[in-house]
Amino acid sequence: MGGSERTVVWFRRDLRIDDNPALAAAARDGSVLPVFIWCPAEEGRFYPGRCSRWWLKESLAHLGRSLEALGCPLVLIRAEEGTLAALLRCVDSVGATRVVYNHLYDPISLVRDDKIKNELLGLGISMQSFNGDLLYEPWEVYDDNGHAFTTFNMYWEKCMGLPIEISPSLAPWRLVPVPGIENLHSSSVDNLGLESSKDEESSNALLSRAWSPGWRNAEKTLEDFVCHGLLDYSKDRMKVAGTTTSLLSPYFHYGEVSIRKVYQLVRMQQIKWENEGKSEGGESVNLFLRSIGLREYSRYMCFSFPFTHERSLLGNLKHYPWRVDEDRFKSWRQGMTGYPLVDAGMRELWATGWTHNRIRVIVSSFAVKFLLIPWTWGMKYFWDVLLDADIESDILGWQYISGSLPDGHELGRLDNPEVQGQKYDPDGEYVRTWIPELARMPAEWIHHPWDAPSSILEVAGVELGFNYPMPIVELNTARECLDDAISTMWQLDTAEKLAEFEGEVVEDNLSHIKSFDIPKVILKELPPSALQCDQKVPTADGGRNHELQPKELNGANKKTTCVDVIRDSKMEDTSSVANSPISRKRSASGSAFNVPSCSSSVEVHSQNHHPGGPFIGSSRYILQKAERSCTGKAEDDDNADTGTSMSRPSKRPS
Repeated sequence: MGGSERTVVWFRRDLRIDDNPALAAAARDGSVLPVFIWCPAEEGRFYPGRCSRWWLKESLAHLGRSLEALGCPLVLIRAEEGTLAALLRCVDSVGATRVVYNHLYDPISLVRDDKIKNELLGLGISMQSFNGDLLYEPWEVYDDNGHAFTTFNMYWEKCMGLPIEISPSLAPWRLVPVPGIENLHSSSVDNLGLESSKDEESSNALLSRAWSPGWRNAEKTLEDFVCHGLLDYSKDRMKVAGTTTSLLSPYFHYGEVSIRKVYQLVRMQQIKWENEGKSEGGESVNLFLRSIGLREYSRYMCFSFPFTHERSLLGNLKHYPWRVDEDRFKSWRQGMTGYPLVDAGMRELWATGWTHNRIRVIVSSFAVKFLLIPWTWGMKYFWDVLLDADIESDILGWQYISGSLPDGHELGRLDNPEVQGQKYDPDGEYVRTWIPELARMPAEWIHHPWDAPSSILEVAGVELGFNYPMPIVELNTARECLDDAISTMWQLDTAEKLAEFEGEVVEDNLSHIKSFDIPKVILKELPPSALQCDQKVPTADGGRNHELQPKELNGANKKTTCVDVIRDSKMEDTSSVANSPISRKRSASGSAFNVPSCSSSVEVHSQNHHPGGPFIGSSRYILQKAERSCTGKAEDDDNADTGTSMSRPSKRPS
């Protein structure tokens, strides 16, 4: 702590003291001003839901107490004028010469961070950013051709072969507050407005019985899992009832625990077990680290393909005829589909903001495969209600389930909820917990009550269609509709590609016409000077070709090389095929619509149309809003699902 630098530490989703690179650098070089800025206007359609905001409020209070104990209070600012203006006010109030922060990787944050960085550098204020969230930065991992990976296994295999820096930054034992900190007005955590009503406060009171936000509680949860839960993780992780996973995901989202620390503790435990002859722990460690890898991969995908919060990675899926049916979507949200395991999962999600990852896979698969609901609707609903809502992880999970990724679920795969119920909830304990209407149903019939004899239903007090619904769609009908949709997708995809040919169509033109149109992104940095950059920002070209384009920045830090920001003009939704002859026959009326949401403050409008209905979302909306204001999760074990799906060979490229 020998320097005289006055540094603003800009906290975001890194709410911890231990292994916080930005905080450690600031403490080492001089006096510190820790700041958290809450600007609701900049959140746009991804304004956090009730449970997520409750967690943020509790975590900020915990962090504030920790910083106060170290000698430096946390300044909380509700910024109506925008984050940039709030940061400038902080810098001016204390005469700060530097701003430090840890990286974020979602497209909204990338746009905001790049603009703020350029503005402050232009004013002569030093900016420095760090990796406080990942084992590997996205631009550090690429294939032999310098391209971004588009399959998880190849990505994670490459990661496991790279050197890793696992020595965490030491937590500061004392902080020196910057002179003039009293000139800044700090809001109380209650006045940030993270709880918007008395109803929310009363509902949130129930959350505190099950969860304890805060970085110290995160470390306790991690230590407890490593000591008592990790050894049996491989055999317990698929149990949908009880505490069978690490329960670390909400802590991960707000950066209350360091990924490097998690990795280090797990590896050390593995070495300890090997010395004790406990070979069974190896499988559990590999599976748990794979789940950590999926979180890494979610950031990697969002950074490399920043359109994936609203469009499928695979190009042919832009022609998929999603069913825009708000009544079906409402039945799914309310747990009234008539399929007990699906309904139990959705009711638990609404009541607690939490559900097991296997249940998330089951309910999301049901939404997109049985009901043909746009995966973007489901992703947005998860964002609104999940306690551990995480943009990148939810994007990866929903794209995976909807067949939107090269290594995701087969598009034609239709998992049977009845079979899954018998496999993951064989005694019906989970269903009975969340569906009281079925509490007296025998285990033999609880996952398919529509097949139960009338005498069984009468004794159990179940009246199908009255106090519990009949199935919203029969299995065979769902199978036929899914096959129909896939066939329509390929017809539209083929028609669009044929329309691109000029003149006579010959056999050579047709040889590769059915393809998945996987975009390429060049991540390998050619100029050596690019390695000096704190954080890269990829450019986008309609979701097809992306390449890092280094450029020199003017200002105080001329040695820093950055890259072009994601411009809204390059992030337009190019997926509409409304002008093609086939799509004109199938497209719906031209009215805009709202994605049904449990968050009344969030509306999404779209004027693009998709075959069979409007296409969800618009990158232009998000990025223009970001420019103006300057602003999961689901790993599926395919082997474990053998026999649970009802699949037919889908029409694939030859």
